[in-house]
Amino acid sequence: MIADLFDLPDLLVRALELGNLILSSVNAIIGFSLFLYVSTHNLRSSVARAFCALIAFVTVVYTVDVLMAGAQTAASAEFWLRAQWLGIAFVPAAYLHFSNALLRTMRVSRLHSWGVWLAYMLGLGALALAFATDMIVGPVDRAGDVLHLTPGPLFWIFAAYYAVTSLSGWINISRARSLCLTTASRRRMSYLMLAFAAPSVGVFPYLLIPTAAEALSTRTVSILTLVGNVGIALMTVVIGYIVAYQGVLLPDRVVKHRLMHFMLRGPLVAIIAVSLMLAVPRVEAILGLPRDTVLIFAVTGAIVTMQVLISVGKPALDRLLYRADRGEVNRIQRLEDRLLTTTDLEQILENTLLAICEVLRVPSGFVVTMNDGKLAMRVSCGAAPSAAAFLSQASLPLTLQQLSTSRLDEFIANDDFVRADGHWLVPLKSRADATTLGILGLRNHEPVPTFSEEELGVIYGLLSRAELALEDMRLQQRIFALLGGLDEDLAAIQRFRSRTVYAGDRSTLQHLEMDPAASPGFVQAVKDALTQFWGGPKLSKSPLIRMHVVTERLSEHDGVPAKAIRSALQEAIERLRPEGARSLTASEWTLYNILEMRFVQGLRIKDIAARLAMSESDYYRKQRVAIEEVADTLAQMEHAQAHREPRSPDVSA
Repeated sequence: MIADLFDLPDLLVRALELGNLILSSVNAIIGFSLFLYVSTHNLRSSVARAFCALIAFVTVVYTVDVLMAGAQTAASAEFWLRAQWLGIAFVPAAYLHFSNALLRTMRVSRLHSWGVWLAYMLGLGALALAFATDMIVGPVDRAGDVLHLTPGPLFWIFAAYYAVTSLSGWINISRARSLCLTTASRRRMSYLMLAFAAPSVGVFPYLLIPTAAEALSTRTVSILTLVGNVGIALMTVVIGYIVAYQGVLLPDRVVKHRLMHFMLRGPLVAIIAVSLMLAVPRVEAILGLPRDTVLIFAVTGAIVTMQVLISVGKPALDRLLYRADRGEVNRIQRLEDRLLTTTDLEQILENTLLAICEVLRVPSGFVVTMNDGKLAMRVSCGAAPSAAAFLSQASLPLTLQQLSTSRLDEFIANDDFVRADGHWLVPLKSRADATTLGILGLRNHEPVPTFSEEELGVIYGLLSRAELALEDMRLQQRIFALLGGLDEDLAAIQRFRSRTVYAGDRSTLQHLEMDPAASPGFVQAVKDALTQFWGGPKLSKSPLIRMHVVTERLSEHDGVPAKAIRSALQEAIERLRPEGARSLTASEWTLYNILEMRFVQGLRIKDIAARLAMSESDYYRKQRVAIEEVADTLAQMEHAQAHREPRSPDVSA
């Protein structure tokens, strides 16, 4: 009785139709999303480009399937069904292209490349025949509620070509898996073999609908399509996940994190929104509200709610993704939230400076720091010309000498304020090593400050806040300087990896062995040798020993590699020495002074920074530049040596 009341068979058919429409939309969204993600993240990889071609054609098939739901006439239905062959005709060629690209990463075969081009040409011919003639598919027909094209004379020939090409692609993947050497690559290739059939199998039913619609019932076709769509959606995500690693230098952790959050915030939200759009018209009679009203509230609420849920669930998701490195990842995330930008620092200093001026009732003030041996304005308040006038006349060495007796202990007193050109100056010092981080200047014409104990206590707290901000910024700049040294190496590695080296191709490796200056780690090798300039394993066993400018010096240094390398480095450093008398304050002498003091004399970084009147963070940045200059000079010496005319051959030989 209940079955009769709800007409269960009809309800089941409508549910299957709605489910297939939603799943076709899901597959179209997933395909389009993975196409955008892969094409914008690792399109340099030939495997990724082939995947983009494959997923684009599959997306066309499912997109047209969704559009067919709105076809009103047989003529419009026929147009869209023939347009669907833009995907159907090229899927086998793209399938073969993708499998061949995977195989090419391990083995080169021109025969396979010609096969891919031939498959694309056959696909183009099939598209022309399907769209303009009735040779492959004929006029539109209806079987129950299913609109389909009738099979043409060449239909089964194309179906056989489709099956053979897809099988060839799967064989290529199987061969690629057999060539994998590492466990991780073999595991990923195994996943790919299982999921690789998804695009081809997912499109194949649309190819067979012209005959299946006549042989099977509408309900059977709907059930088979529903099951296939579910499997296709899952396997397409697996393929996209594996392809996301192809040609990418980033760690697996980063790739997995980016892809997962992209899928959650993009495709998942879009799938929920589209599902609501398709389902809401079916329930408007129950709610008793207009469709547009329900649709607007449902879609808007779903999008906002999903964003909130994803943000709230992000820590739990990260813990799931980073099970092995959970502690380190948590520290990285906390560090990202706590880092100060230059604007953050200036806001803290400006607020602190304003508070000090209000407490001491002074009209203006400023905070300056040291940069390139000079005083540089960080923040100011009040009369700007006053601060600018002081800065233009102030001498950094003289100012530091005047402040040498200020703030010798932790606290602050009236005697710590040093009068200079109508200002009271107070040094801002590091709590760790008592170095001067900056200078606070307050405009005041009084000869001697007479602050009360309460005012000095407030000033001490505010100065501590400013010192803490400057010290944190110095530490961050030091970290950024160290990390910045990796940029060049990573870029060189990326350029090196952009050229695929196949078995038997030794030209690249021989070039690196013969010319160490061309290797990605050359700058690091120079840095290691400089750090042990006067002896150590990083000097005696340095790869720089293979350079011509080093080997030619071995005879002059009793055949000792360390001495020969040190001689070449010494010459490279001296080539960076400017002309004229040496200066500790001139900017053109900065790089040479750092190299000579740090590596030749072996002075401490703290002492060098003090003598050159610069902060330690600025020193680290300049040292990195100086080392890169030494590496460039050494490379120029090597290339000049390589291009010298060869010596005359020995006649006696």
